[in-house]
Parts: sequence; C-alpha cells; structure tokens
Amino acid sequence: MHDNTAIVLATFGTTVASALSGVLTIRDAMAAAFPHTRVKLAFTSNQIRRIWRCRADDGAYLAAHPEVEREILEIQGILAAIATLQDRGYTSLVVQPTHITPAEEFHDLAAYVRGLLSIRTMKTRWRPFAAIALGRPLLGAYSPDRPYADDIHFLAQALADDAALASSHDAALVYMGHGNRSFPSGGLYLEFAARMRQLYPEVLTLTGTAEGFPAFDEVLADLRRFGVRRAVIKPLLIVAGEHAIRDLAGPQEDSWQSRFAREGIEVVPVVRGLSEHPAVVRIFVEHAAQAAAEAGVELR
Repeated sequence: MHDNTAIVLATFGTTVASALSGVLTIRDAMAAAFPHTRVKLAFTSNQIRRIWRCRADDGAYLAAHPEVEREILEIQGILAAIATLQDRGYTSLVVQPTHITPAEEFHDLAAYVRGLLSIRTMKTRWRPFAAIALGRPLLGAYSPDRPYADDIHFLAQALADDAALASSHDAALVYMGHGNRSFPSGGLYLEFAARMRQLYPEVLTLTGTAEGFPAFDEVLADLRRFGVRRAVIKPLLIVAGEHAIRDLAGPQEDSWQSRFAREGIEVVPVVRGLSEHPAVVRIFVEHAAQAAAEAGVELR
C-alpha cells in the first residue's frame, strides 16, 4: 500500500444482502485500478449502519448469510472511516461518493471534507491531513472545470444496453431515481432523460423519482401523451435495494409496476442497479482519479 494515501468510498448503503454486491463491485474496481492505494468503504446512512451492527450480533442472521463480508458487519460512517485511516497514518485521502446527483447527501459530505481541511494546528506538521479530495457524483457537480453536462453525457453513453433492451421490446424506457423533496435535483434527471433520447432516438426514455420531482404522475402523463403501451422500468440507483425491490417493481398496489399495469401499460421490470454496468463503475473510478489529480494526491 502507498504509505499515506487512501480512498474512502462513501455510499448511502443498503440493508438488502443481495444488493451489497453492487457496492462491493465499485470498491473492488477502485482497488483494481489503484492496487497500491488503500480503499475503505463507508455507509453514510445512520439507520443502515445500525441495522448492520445489530445483524453482526445476530447468530441466526450470520448463519443464514455467510456471504456478508466482515467489512459490512463492521461498517463505519464517513467521519469514523476517515478517523480510522488518519489514526493509521493516512494523511492524503480521496473521498469518492457513489451519489447520483449533488444533492443533500453530497452537500453534507462536502461539509465534512471542508471542516476537516479547516483544521489548523500550531505546527503544520501536526495537521491531521495534508489533502482531502472530493470526487464528483455520477451526474456531476458544480465545477467550472468539469461541466456537469459532460458527466450526464458519459452516463447516457454507459447505458446504451438499457436503450437496446427497451428497443428490443418495442417499449419506452422508464428510470426511477431516488430524488429529494427539499433539493432541486429534478432538472438533472430531466436532462439525463433528454440526453438518452438524443443518443437513442428510437426509444422514449423518461425519468421519475421516488421522492420529489419528477414524480410518478409526471412520468405517467408523458407515457399517456405518447400513447405508450409497454415500458421497461429500471432503477436509476446504484444498487437494487429496497426502492427497486418494493417501490419500483414490487407486488404492492403502490409500486410503479402495479400502477402502470392498472393503466394498461405492460411492464418489463429490470431490477438491476447501475453498479451492474461496468461502464458506470468506470465513471466512478475516473471521478476519483480526476479529484486526486486536481488535489495533487497520488493514486497508484
């Protein structure tokens, strides 16, 4: 390992054991790209970390899920993960989020990084960190040097297989993102859908969110307007966790699949997270590398 440089992969997390592979795929891709740099995983959700801590003490759960790695059972939050690395001598960090948009969680993450970098000691050599770089979310961030529109384009290019699948079914392609009721991230989802339609004009691509705008009703109105009778539905989420399993494609009356079916729209559910696309995973690796280069941090 490089003496003092590490990557912290910050993800919301998931309680669904089968969805963990999506998070671990990104972690392993980072480790493969930078084999001499430590990669540490952190879950930003307090609730999800509490659930895993409880499961770590549940013998029955552990016996039923031997595939769950010890790192998940002992998962730390972002501040604890950074503190652990600092305690072990790592002074240069790249914090790479797996967020889709630069919304509430990303802003909180950026606040943590700014706070840690603001620490000033009496003697410079005792500062806890020489550098902490913050990578961009999947759909970009606010940067004069890295236009967010380019990141949207890169993601749309990475999802060519989704458009091909929808085309093979003669169907529209409908993504469900997470969204946020208190942050105006809806425009990024709409721009992503517009870019998909531009790159793959044979497929009507629409994006809605589980929370906030554009909501299910906006997506349904567009499907009606275009006379769509069949739709491939897929999560615009890193992993296929609770939102994908229940809210998007579950049997419940209020799932998107059930609601579309009641409208006479045939549904083709694809319960796969974005991390199952190797080209999407490469975007996160590239974002980490770019953030490191801009901060003068060596990843190798």
